[in-house]
Amino acid sequence: MSDFLLPDIGEGIVECEVVEWRVAEGDTIEEDQPIVEVMTDKALVEITAPEAGVVTKLYVAQGQIAKVHAPLYAYQIDGENAAVVDQEHAEAAIATNNEVPVELPTSLSKPDTSAAAPAAPSKGAATGEYGVGHGKVPASPAVRRLVREHSLELTEIAGSGKDGRVLKEDVLAHLDQTPQAQTSPNQATEQSASNSQPARQPEFQAPRVETLRGIRAVMAKRMVEAASTIPHFHYGEEIDVTSLLALRERLKPLAEAQGERLTLMPFFMKAMALAVAHEPIVNAQLNAAGDELHYYPQCNIGMAVDSKVGLMVPNVKNVERLTLLEIAREAGRLTTAAREGRVDQADLKGGTISISNIGALGGTYAAPIINAPEAAIVAIGKTQWLPRFDDQGAVQRRAIMTITWAGDHRFIDGGTIARFCNAWKGFLEAPETMLLHLG
Repeated sequence: MSDFLLPDIGEGIVECEVVEWRVAEGDTIEEDQPIVEVMTDKALVEITAPEAGVVTKLYVAQGQIAKVHAPLYAYQIDGENAAVVDQEHAEAAIATNNEVPVELPTSLSKPDTSAAAPAAPSKGAATGEYGVGHGKVPASPAVRRLVREHSLELTEIAGSGKDGRVLKEDVLAHLDQTPQAQTSPNQATEQSASNSQPARQPEFQAPRVETLRGIRAVMAKRMVEAASTIPHFHYGEEIDVTSLLALRERLKPLAEAQGERLTLMPFFMKAMALAVAHEPIVNAQLNAAGDELHYYPQCNIGMAVDSKVGLMVPNVKNVERLTLLEIAREAGRLTTAAREGRVDQADLKGGTISISNIGALGGTYAAPIINAPEAAIVAIGKTQWLPRFDDQGAVQRRAIMTITWAGDHRFIDGGTIARFCNAWKGFLEAPETMLLHLG
């Protein structure tokens, strides 16, 4: 039997959280098969099997912390005493079931490999893989208790879980389809007693506690630091994107022919990189000592992504050099990776200015917090069709997008952010003018 040690993931990381086990004790695994997902303070990392074999022990439960270079799981190399491992696993699963008598399978010398091994039990919980007198019926002790309380049999209920496991939802769905006559005598007595008594107020329920770990913990720390150490200056504006929407509709089929999905984000980014040329200080950063400004020649634009593991801000590098299609391709790649929590470290570093597209979720206004050490961030609100007056005083239907900038007020003043925003706005309201500045 061999122990798999959690490898050095890099970036000085010494521990990580086990997010999801892809296997259970007793499972047969193949080389390079995904085994477990772990969360560092940077991203979600998938760990694969170094060789084929059978998993014999999971050392770290889901939701617990694993240490680098410490055993993560144990496995038996393929072909070595596999039958013994399966028998020990079956006996261990049965030993944890202390509520009701169980029946062993008729033979342990030839384990049934047509069904996956039962999932590893959570800490302090019994597995409960067998029903009473009915062979193997996967169900937890809590589910079996619920079945007994309603005078049912596990074999009567269709399980929707893995390998036909009967879940609580399956029992409740079965009860919904069962006539009221099957209500147990005890339940009928309790129901009649409750009908004769005044309704009791629900008792106070303690909140569910979740430890802040991984990217969410990092986000909490960085947001507090940014909000408490950087004096924010906010600046709001409306942008008429009617012409921009029309241009995008004309270009969408051409982009799709190239295999790319063209959203408004590439236009926002390209116009921002062009506007930086008018006000380079917006793309600068203050050093840690607070006595030097570092002006960056490249414009690496970050975009906030609401991922399943928390807020992530990957950035598109060198936007000033890229075409709209190249920006669209890179933005799509980063968005997909961020939503899955699998962004490379290089994609999270080196940002110089950021965009938060809160409007994609329906927000109209926001006061964003700067992604330090950057100097500015813009929150883009949703686009609304609103009445506006034209130059002749006639009312027209226009697509209006609300935006709010946040700037580092230590070296960016109101005039600077206003001039920068006006340049950016000009490119977006008359997108054809961007052609004059493309290399």
